[in-house]
Amino acid sequence: MSYNYQGKYMNDHQAGFTLIELMISLVLGLIVSAAVIQVYLINVKTSSIQASGSELQDASVFGLQQLEKSIRLANLGNPTTRIDGTTPNGGIVLTGLNIGVPAAPTPYPNTGYLTRRAGDSAVGANGWTGISNTNTNSDQLTIQYINITGAPMTDCEGAVAAVNDIVIERYFLRQATGVTSTGTIKDLVLACDAGRVNTVGGIATVTPSSDPRNFGQAGQEFIVNVDQFKVLLGAQYTTGANAGQIIYLPSSAYSAITTGKPAVTSVKIGLIVHGSTPIIGSAEQSEFALLGQLPADNKLKTDASSKKKVRSTYETTTLLRNARVVNINTSL
Repeated sequence: MSYNYQGKYMNDHQAGFTLIELMISLVLGLIVSAAVIQVYLINVKTSSIQASGSELQDASVFGLQQLEKSIRLANLGNPTTRIDGTTPNGGIVLTGLNIGVPAAPTPYPNTGYLTRRAGDSAVGANGWTGISNTNTNSDQLTIQYINITGAPMTDCEGAVAAVNDIVIERYFLRQATGVTSTGTIKDLVLACDAGRVNTVGGIATVTPSSDPRNFGQAGQEFIVNVDQFKVLLGAQYTTGANAGQIIYLPSSAYSAITTGKPAVTSVKIGLIVHGSTPIIGSAEQSEFALLGQLPADNKLKTDASSKKKVRSTYETTTLLRNARVVNINTSL
């Protein structure tokens, strides 16, 4: 009997991957995995940007429009339509004279509650500090109006303003309530502090001291996620060669005019706001042009601990309907 060893071993074949096939499989797997991860990262990035954009839109649609609405009330009920630093019950509160406090013998002490600009003096608890998240200090806008609508109103803090109440409101930046930040970039909000003015002059005091109608408190958060708040006053000349012309200038520059002072007829507001949702894989804008300032004048402070956010600027010009002036040209 014979046995064919050659036939047996020649018909047994080994099955499996060669080294080259295995390497090709691994490379293809890595390519597919990388593509999936890339799609995921793009989706996450897009989602974060859209979320931040939506938050910015909320600040624009709701916060900024409400701010404009409040500013339009300035000088309501005042029989004097010309506004400057001496106008009794003037719609833009620049000095103590605007709230009925004479300059002598004792001027109004709490200058931190008036319309302020970088370099101005500021006295008063919870007063303006100029805090911002850029290399330029923020401003403060203080307005005043009388409720002559014949029905109760609500001020910017939600408190009821009775008929004929003289309401004073100030808008300024401060840290968000309950937030303590050790970094350079702070969690700032645009806050509003409202109060009442006595008919005989001076700030009214309401009992208890926690009543929101008391002026000089920390105020309510009006717009969140704000990095900068700037104000320009629109001043219109009523006499002289420049009669009828309007210039926009900071409150400090306006107050420095001593002769031929123009009347305040409008207000320009500038805001830098950011979304609260951090963004992934995008460069963060760090310089912003605002109300005619160069981008370098509003450069975001350096903070390694701060997460990247979508930021945008908003500007608006509000005409003061209750502070119009008329120029009569007699040369025609």
